[in-house]
Amino acid sequence: MLGLKLATDPRWVNIVESNIEEILTDHAWCEQKAATNAISIIVNNSEKPELVSDMIKLAQEEMEHFEQVHELIKSRGLELGRERKDSYVNELARFMKKDGSRDQALVDRLLFSAMIEARSCERFRTLSLNIKDEALASFYHDLMVSEAGHYTLFLKYAKTYGNKVDVEKRWKEWIDFESEVIQRYGKEETIHG
Repeated sequence: MLGLKLATDPRWVNIVESNIEEILTDHAWCEQKAATNAISIIVNNSEKPELVSDMIKLAQEEMEHFEQVHELIKSRGLELGRERKDSYVNELARFMKKDGSRDQALVDRLLFSAMIEARSCERFRTLSLNIKDEALASFYHDLMVSEAGHYTLFLKYAKTYGNKVDVEKRWKEWIDFESEVIQRYGKEETIHG
């Protein structure tokens, strides 16, 4: 369903398990950034009421996920560390087209968002299937389902607003680009690292 070309090596989970505090902190900030992304889409597309309504719900859900991860951190006697840089997301951001119409820019922003959600969903699946901590396995399974919904929502809106864009062709370009980028990751205890 996700269409990603490369799956995460399950051995990445061994790296994650070596530093649970780091993965949880990174994950919390990923959720906050996802909420901020949804709000940014609202700010730049306020004339699209259906999109605004769905992005409001998505931002709220992402902040609920942030809260859930924060509560998990606290329940384990850990601390939410400082915000982390996400090099994977920054590389994807450079691939977004900056020229063209507002609708073309929106389509690319939605595809960028869909790509991040797809990879996050895939990473959460890998965690849910391979992590030894049963509570975390269950937690990441539930979040995997949610991320899949976000992925499909962003793709739906890309197709909705992609009148002058070959969305399927552009999505394939995103898939191809992401498969090159992800090869440099999977070596750190971060969601995309």
